Amino acid sequence: MTGAGRDRVTLTGLRVHGRHGVLPAERELGQFFVVDATLWLDTGPAAATDDLTLTVHYGELAQALADVVAGEPVDLIETLAHRLVRVCLADPRVDTAEVTVHKPAAPVPLPFADIAVTVARSRHDLAG
Repeated sequence: MTGAGRDRVTLTGLRVHGRHGVLPAERELGQFFVVDATLWLDTGPAAATDDLTLTVHYGELAQALADVVAGEPVDLIETLAHRLVRVCLADPRVDTAEVTVHKPAAPVPLPFADIAVTVARSRHDLAG
């Protein structure tokens, strides 16, 4: 197994205000979404040289994901999760990415701890 199959960069709990949802109030007022992302890549070259340019810069990743969440509204968090996984795979070093979008303030009239959608895709999935 190569490093790309074992190595991961993970960002959890990125909290961003967005205006996603099917209800008018969700679009008008917005709410906070929480994003977790795991990226599989070979971190060996970066570790061997201690060179940030040879791995995923998690600060830049966080900003790119936040820009999508804060950007153009969509009805479904499934759509949002797919957009976010594409952002992760835009870095050519990333082989596979998994993104979970949490909607902790979803308009559900029952008590719940969390609502989330997880999408996992590989570079191969997007090529086909």
